[in-house]
Amino acid sequence: MKPQRHQIAWAVLAAAAVLLVAFAETFLSGYERTVIGFAGIYAILVVSLSFSNGLTGLFSLGHPAFMMLGGYVAAVLTFPANRKGFMLPALPEWLATAELSLFPATVIGGAAAAFAAVIVGFPVLRLRGHYLAVATLGLIIILRVLINNADGLTRGALGLNGIPRMTSLWWILGWLAVTLLVCWRLKHSSVGRSLLAIRENEMAAACMGVNRAGAKLTAFSVGAFFAGISGALWAHLLTNLTPGSFNLTMAFMLVVMVVIGGSGSLVGAILAAVSITVLREVLRPVEQAVGAYGLVQVIIALLLIATLLLRPQGFFGSSEPRILRPGPVASRTERSELPDQGAPSAARPAEK
Repeated sequence: MKPQRHQIAWAVLAAAAVLLVAFAETFLSGYERTVIGFAGIYAILVVSLSFSNGLTGLFSLGHPAFMMLGGYVAAVLTFPANRKGFMLPALPEWLATAELSLFPATVIGGAAAAFAAVIVGFPVLRLRGHYLAVATLGLIIILRVLINNADGLTRGALGLNGIPRMTSLWWILGWLAVTLLVCWRLKHSSVGRSLLAIRENEMAAACMGVNRAGAKLTAFSVGAFFAGISGALWAHLLTNLTPGSFNLTMAFMLVVMVVIGGSGSLVGAILAAVSITVLREVLRPVEQAVGAYGLVQVIIALLLIATLLLRPQGFFGSSEPRILRPGPVASRTERSELPDQGAPSAARPAEK
């Protein structure tokens, strides 16, 4: 069977990503690899947030909370057992002797975040708009307070130091591929169509038989699972965790990336996450050289305002690039024969 054009395009992108990671792991410095790692982790975060928020129309800002939970769970599971006794004395015996590898710890961290999302989602997802945004912001504050006060389990505000560095660019690329594949398949399935129907008109979707509560909770928990995964990768890339790392600024940055990439566009989310992460690192030396601390945040805020004024739907809207979408791509001649859907009705051929 002859491969279709979108399959060839995906294969080319996958080969390019593998070559980029191989080049980075071989020739780039540790700092440069860390920057690329941050870009990949943010891409996982924004893809999952674009799936849960963009497709369903939810306005959740609680992604850093799920990321924090997944990171702490995975870090405790992989922490050297011979150091847990004096650093985390309140751990139960079975957990104090456990020392897992990265993959199972990452999956358990993601599952813990998804479980928390299911528990929290039942009451919180009844809210809409800015009420939901405020409620999910509260998740970040609640979890930070809990971690700060659980000294024997998490070392509180001191944070966990000396976490084994297990995350490599290969791990990040692999989880990014899994995140994109799962969200892409769900988006282009009946689940994705149900989520889009809820976003466009919730009452009409209910009249068509869509289970609104179930669909919202599914999207919310899927997004939380991958946020937990990214938290685990984050912890084992930085080798330390503090509750202060997951703050309102991070929630704001994630929303900025979703808005610029296009709410509901998975490819747009990746491009926005990588671009803004690299831009922040490129501008950081300039910020330090001129002594204008906060310049990076100002530039990103101006970029957000410009996007909202000039292209409110983001660069890709809710769609994906045509060449990556399933189905045949119309040729230039065929496209020229199609009526312009955005043109006024008077300019279209009269229907017989």
